[in-house]
Amino acid sequence: MTADRRHDPARQYDVVLFGATGFTGALTAEYLAEHAGPGTRWALAGRNRAKLTAVRDRLVKLNPACADLPLLHADTTDTASIEDIANRARVVITTVGPYVKYGEPLVAACARAGTDYVDLTGEPTFVDRMYVKYHEEAVRSGARIVHACGFDSIPHDLGAYFTVKQLPEGVPIHVEGFLRVRGGASGGTLHSAIGIFGDPAGMMRAERERRRVEDRPAGRRVRVSRRPAPKARVAGGWTLPLPTIDPQIVVRSAAALDRYGPDFSYGHYVAVKRLAVAAGMAAGSGALLALSALPPTRNLLLRLRAPGEGQSEAERAKHWFSMKFAGEGGGRHVVTEVSGGDPGYGETAKMLAESALCLAHDDLPETAGQVTTATAMGDALIDRLNRAGIVFRVLRTD
Repeated sequence: MTADRRHDPARQYDVVLFGATGFTGALTAEYLAEHAGPGTRWALAGRNRAKLTAVRDRLVKLNPACADLPLLHADTTDTASIEDIANRARVVITTVGPYVKYGEPLVAACARAGTDYVDLTGEPTFVDRMYVKYHEEAVRSGARIVHACGFDSIPHDLGAYFTVKQLPEGVPIHVEGFLRVRGGASGGTLHSAIGIFGDPAGMMRAERERRRVEDRPAGRRVRVSRRPAPKARVAGGWTLPLPTIDPQIVVRSAAALDRYGPDFSYGHYVAVKRLAVAAGMAAGSGALLALSALPPTRNLLLRLRAPGEGQSEAERAKHWFSMKFAGEGGGRHVVTEVSGGDPGYGETAKMLAESALCLAHDDLPETAGQVTTATAMGDALIDRLNRAGIVFRVLRTD
């Protein structure tokens, strides 16, 4: 059904971008304007026609062909408008977050319509709730619901997948990922993070509900590793466990794909060069968790940066990320790296856009339901990202 939908002439657009008037949404629109290609039928969607027109006017300066780019009305409070874009597109991109607040109507519409869906959420509660409510419906319709198609969690998910493929098949495999990064968070990312920290009970409840209904791999074991890594040679410094959605995504890919072996474990860490910085990060994370849990201080944090706000181009040009992976299995060891530029904005927009183009145009495995980037797109998306300047490479094998 996936292949039929990809070439369905009744679908007016290959890709619809919902949320182009926000900061990351506008960057995604700019990337599509320059890289979607003349064969891609795409459109912008949002609730404010004047703001959409302003975005299109900026795109025309990058690509004159965007003068005729269609502008579609869509509002998360207007179910009919959301269903309209789902029915007219083969792939819908959404940058409208926090997703736990605004994301469900579009997931529901895409699951019903058999439309592929990509977002850049890092919100575990949202992802787990959408699995419980819409995975089976998406399986029936043929829709591929792919969350976390930005910096959360493509470098981590595809990086672990790339690492596993360098190791022997059919053996237990352990992979550890070490993130080094220089970058800033957008207003939308900040609001999402505060939402996650502000409702830990809701996050745990959503996770339990998902575990009750989700199938587990038969005869195989996959898990997030909890073993400490106070200092790691591969990381080049001190490390701390990184409590993001990324290890959950990696383990779900491992559960779906036999290539990860009969017993797979993954550890996820942030790496810094100095112990004092690691201690400061741990203290800062604890403070953010505590402040987000209290309504008065949570409201103050939310005022620091509004959704849709971001950093200047000059600031973004100084940003970069490097994700190194150490993998072992079958007596072999490998070190790999995924690296790129500004993670929070430019590279996230690139990853999100390329994910949508990959779903729209590439020859991919037959999948449906809530799936990960490694499961749905794997090698094809790695090839796209390499060509786009996000580098996957093997550093060492022994």
